[in-house]
Amino acid sequence: MSQPSNPPTPPAVPVDALRTALGDATPVVAPDDDGYHAARAIEPGGVEQRPAAVVRPADTDAVVRAVRVARDAGAEVSVRSGGHSVFGLGAADGALTLDLRDLDSFELDVDGRTAWAGGGITAGAYSRAAGQHGLATPFGDTGTVGVGGITLGGGVGLLSRSLGMTIDSLLGAEVVTADGEVVRTDADHEPDLFWALRGGGGNFGVVTRFRFALHEVSQVVGGVLLLPATPESVARVVAAAQAAPPELTMVVMVMPAPPMPMIPAEHHGGLVVMANACWSGPLDQADTALAPLRDVAARAGGALLDGLRTAPYPSLLEGGPEGGPLVATGRTFLADGLDEAAAAYLLEQLEGSDALMRAAQLRVLGGAVSDVPADATAYAHRGARLVGNVAAVARDAAGAAGYTPWVEALADRLRGAEGAYVNFSLDGGLDAARAAYPGATWERLRDVKRRYDPQNRFRGNVNVPPA
Repeated sequence: MSQPSNPPTPPAVPVDALRTALGDATPVVAPDDDGYHAARAIEPGGVEQRPAAVVRPADTDAVVRAVRVARDAGAEVSVRSGGHSVFGLGAADGALTLDLRDLDSFELDVDGRTAWAGGGITAGAYSRAAGQHGLATPFGDTGTVGVGGITLGGGVGLLSRSLGMTIDSLLGAEVVTADGEVVRTDADHEPDLFWALRGGGGNFGVVTRFRFALHEVSQVVGGVLLLPATPESVARVVAAAQAAPPELTMVVMVMPAPPMPMIPAEHHGGLVVMANACWSGPLDQADTALAPLRDVAARAGGALLDGLRTAPYPSLLEGGPEGGPLVATGRTFLADGLDEAAAAYLLEQLEGSDALMRAAQLRVLGGAVSDVPADATAYAHRGARLVGNVAAVARDAAGAAGYTPWVEALADRLRGAEGAYVNFSLDGGLDAARAAYPGATWERLRDVKRRYDPQNRFRGNVNVPPA
């Protein structure tokens, strides 16, 4: 039997040609240059990707010129869209990495309730700018996330049940395709590309600008309610979140309590439920909507921390993951809910692990997310009532890899529906892509990929190969 051949070495990125094409205004940082380590670093740190060159374009024209050089050389292009990447998908070994952080423009049309945002702006910067006018677009729950990354993968966060996913507010985009052409896409122009961008990830080009709808969201009631974790309290918090009116969205974390000064010292390291809630309905109805959550806390012996408050929506967006040399491994899953038996198993596994940090995150969906037909966007799991993620963190890649079997087994136990959420997927492997994009969605995405990136230049993502 013949042995399988080694995969071909990817074409090299022509650094000199890049520098000539881009000129002095757009530096090109290569592995032998000063500043390379800082240029390739992706928060929170620890991910050791080594691109062949890093370019930080200041405008769409620079993106076009860089992509055309990569096209002519047959080189891979990876894109960092301005925020963190726990699994390091914003860069790729041997690729040309486009760091879009300087594409951070924000153009607001207050009367039209729309905004154009640069492909490198963060959710926090966007939300603060829009929030000055009492407006918001639903992103996640973290201010440091890049708008580009969360949008292209779908976008679930603190406004999902009331306003839908981020892609449900996407009105259009400016895209540099694999052949270096600039395309404007929306529901009426290049509609198949527009469909694919809403959940299909970074497979189809470099999005340099997004056009979003804005919604009236000024003061909300939200924050963190922290309580001891028991099988009953975990299951009841999830059940309360699912039974709540759609104006209430919760992101539930089950994890060891961090040594924060606002948490009583005797609970540090003990398992807790951290319910991050956001009520975006009428303020005078907030207490009634949040009463079931507070009742769960009372039954568990009282809240360890009650941070629920009336505040501007942008203030609820937390900071990103801690910096430093940390590497995560994780698995995403979909489920209909979480009963006490599953919660008990989850707590047993979290208690028994020696990972530096470990947690299960449970994002309760439904509401406006499920109001959209499954085939309307490339995010096809509209019926899933809960999207979860199990993660473990170590100080280096080898340590994180050692926890991968544990993470996979726990996610499999909690999984209650087929599928995956692409923004929580660990890597760009085929299994991850097929789980994220089932059936007809997969076939349609492959067809769009064939039309816009037939050579698969953009593959530093949860990759959809061209048909």
